[in-house]
Amino acid sequence: MSARIHCPAKTVMQSGKGKTGQWVLEFERTAPSRVEPLMGYTSGGDMRAQVKLRFDSREEAVAYAEKNGIAYRVDEPHEPARRKVSYPDNFAFGRRTPWTH
Repeated sequence: MSARIHCPAKTVMQSGKGKTGQWVLEFERTAPSRVEPLMGYTSGGDMRAQVKLRFDSREEAVAYAEKNGIAYRVDEPHEPARRKVSYPDNFAFGRRTPWTH
């Protein structure tokens, strides 16, 4: 039984940073998922794969895993590389590429 501790990135539909500072401990699958032939649902027999525990900090998640004897690995978060550009820069006189419609 091993687990992964990570800080999930915000979803595509989020513009703010709400609920992005939490750490999640989720168990890795021990058996592959399979497709049910009648309805086409994806299912599996591993119930631990459905469990996601949320913590406020990385240290709390690591302490929980060590207390309960769970083998774990920690995936450190990384900030996305984004350019900081404001809307008026699209119409600036000194723009490198011409603005056309």
